[in-house]
Amino acid sequence: MPRSLRTTAVLLAALASACRGGPAPTPPGLPPSSPTSDAPLRLTLVGTNDFHGWVEARRQTLPDGQVVEQGGAANYAGFVARLREDNPGGVFLVDAGDLFQGTLASNLTEGAVVVDVYNHLGYAAAAVGNHEFDYGPEGPPPIATHPGEDPLGALKARVKQARFPFLSANLREADGQRPAWLGNDGTALVTVHGVKVGILGLSTPSTPQTTNPANVAALRFQPMLPVTLAAAQSLRARGAEVVVMTAHAGGHCTKLEEPRDTSSCDRQDGEIYALLEALPPGTVDAVVAGHTHQTMGHFFGDVPVIETSGQSRSFGVVDLYVDPRAHRVRPELTRIQAAVPVCPRVDAASGSCDVAVLREQASVHLVPATFRGGPVAPDAQVEALLAPTLARVAAAQRAPVGVTATEKLLRAYESEGALGNLVADALRSMAGADVGVMNAGGLRADLAAGPLTFGDVYEVLPFDNTLAVLNLSGAELRRLLTLGYGSRKGVFAVSGVQVTLDTCQGPQRLQRVTLSDGRPLEPTRMYRVALPDFLARGGDGLGPLTDTLPPERVDLARGDDLRQVVISHGRAHGGTLVPPQVGRIVFTPPQGACPNAVR
Repeated sequence: MPRSLRTTAVLLAALASACRGGPAPTPPGLPPSSPTSDAPLRLTLVGTNDFHGWVEARRQTLPDGQVVEQGGAANYAGFVARLREDNPGGVFLVDAGDLFQGTLASNLTEGAVVVDVYNHLGYAAAAVGNHEFDYGPEGPPPIATHPGEDPLGALKARVKQARFPFLSANLREADGQRPAWLGNDGTALVTVHGVKVGILGLSTPSTPQTTNPANVAALRFQPMLPVTLAAAQSLRARGAEVVVMTAHAGGHCTKLEEPRDTSSCDRQDGEIYALLEALPPGTVDAVVAGHTHQTMGHFFGDVPVIETSGQSRSFGVVDLYVDPRAHRVRPELTRIQAAVPVCPRVDAASGSCDVAVLREQASVHLVPATFRGGPVAPDAQVEALLAPTLARVAAAQRAPVGVTATEKLLRAYESEGALGNLVADALRSMAGADVGVMNAGGLRADLAAGPLTFGDVYEVLPFDNTLAVLNLSGAELRRLLTLGYGSRKGVFAVSGVQVTLDTCQGPQRLQRVTLSDGRPLEPTRMYRVALPDFLARGGDGLGPLTDTLPPERVDLARGDDLRQVVISHGRAHGGTLVPPQVGRIVFTPPQGACPNAVR
C-alpha cells in the first residue's frame, strides 16, 4: 500500500453533546503526531440508515418564538464537510438502507431526489432496504397492474441513477441467480487513504413481509450468515484490508453511555445480534445497521456497530485505525461517536438541540453548532439541488383537505393510540366492514390539531397503501390477529372488536378477542375485515393466513389510498376528526419478568 500516510494525532472522544464538537485527545497507544509511515492511519466511517426521504429539515418553534431545526440533507452535508476537513481523504459514507419512501419530496420523485443528494455527498455504498421496493413499477401505481409492467422498475431506475452501488449479498432471483440489474455481487471495494476497504451489503430476510409482497414475489432473501462469511472471504481475497458490513437489519440498545456495555441490548429484538455472534472474529471490522430505527453505538467483541433512529435526524461515526505494516485494523484504537444530532443551531449553554430539553430551560440562546473543532454550515449546493422539488412539495402540502382535527392525535407503536384507532375506524366505515385493522408501522407521524392540509395527512400516511377487504370466518379473524400481535410489528389498532393481549411479546400474545359489544366471535360466521392492502397481501407476518384464502374472498381493487380514506371519513363526519376513546386493547398484568426482557 502507499507509504505516504497521513498521521492521526487527533481523535474525537465521546462528547457530552455531539452537536458541539471539539478537538479530542490522542487515544492510548497511538503515537504522537509525527510525519512517520508507522503511525496508524485513521479512516472515518460515517453511517446513516432509514433516511426515508427526509431531505427537508424539521422545524419546531419554542415558546419564545425561536425556531429549532433538526435533520435535512443540507444540514447533514454541513456535518459531512466538517468531517472531511477533520480527516481529509479519510472519510467514507455508507448507508444501511431504506433511503426512500416516507416523505412527499421523495415519493413525488420515486426516490430520485434522495439519490441526487447521495451522489452529491459521494456515498461509497448503500444496502438495499425493504422499503426500496415500495414504489413498484415506474409511475404512480405502487404495484404492477398491466402486462409488461416491471414491479422493480422504480428501484432499477434509482440503481441506474446512482453513482454508488446498492448492495445486497443475500438477494437472489427465484432461480437462485444474483440480480443482474444490481450490477454487483453484493460487495464493493473502495480505496480510502490508500487503504482497500471492502463493503458488503445485506437485506433483512423479512423483506417480503415488510414491503408490498407483490413487488418482490420473484425475489428471494437468503439467510444472512452464510452469505456474509462468503462475501467477507471474497473481499479479503481481493485485497480488502478493512471490511465493513452495511446491513438493513438492526437491534435495540437503550443505553449509549458505555459503548462496551451491551447489557441494554435486547438480544430477542434484533437480527444483527445473532449474526454478529455467529461470525468468527475478524470477519468484519465495523457494521452500519438499520431497519429497527433504534440507536446503537456499541462494540460486540471488537466490532463497532452504529445505528440511528433514522429520518436524517442523526448519523453515526466510527474512527478505525489501520496499522500500515500489518494492513489490519487495530481494534483497541477504534472509537465510536453514536447518533450525532443533525442540528445547525444549538443552545449556547447546554449545547442541546433537543426541543423537549430546550422547552424546560429558563432561557435559550441559539448559536451555530460546531463539530470536530469547527463551525457547521448548511451546504448551499444541496439547498440549490433540492429547491425545485421542495417548491413542488410546498404547493402540494399547503392544499387544504376540508377536514379539521379537534385536537392532536398521537400515534403509538407498542400500545393503543388514538390515531391508530381513528384510522381503523375510517377503514371500517369507508368499507362498510364489521372490523377494521391498522398496522402500527403504517403510521409515521402524529396528526396535527386544527384545519388539515394534504401535507399533514401525508406525513401520517406516506405509504401508497390502499383500502382492502378480506372476508374471514371468525376462526380466521382470530388467527389473523394472533399472527399480527405475535409478529413483533407493534400493536395493531382495531375497530369493531376488543382484544386482550399479554404484556409480554410472543407468538401467543393474543389472549382474547370479542366484538366491541362483548359478544364472542362465531368461528364459522363470515366477517368483513377492512385493512391496508399491505396487510391483505401478507405483510407484517400475516402471510400464513392470507396466502391460504381463495381469491374471491380477497378484495384488493377498491382503489382508495389510506390518505383519502381518512379525509373522506372526516368529511362524512361533518368535516371533523375527533379522537376516538382508547380502551379497545387491554394488557394483562405481567406475571414476573417477560422471558425476552433485557436485564
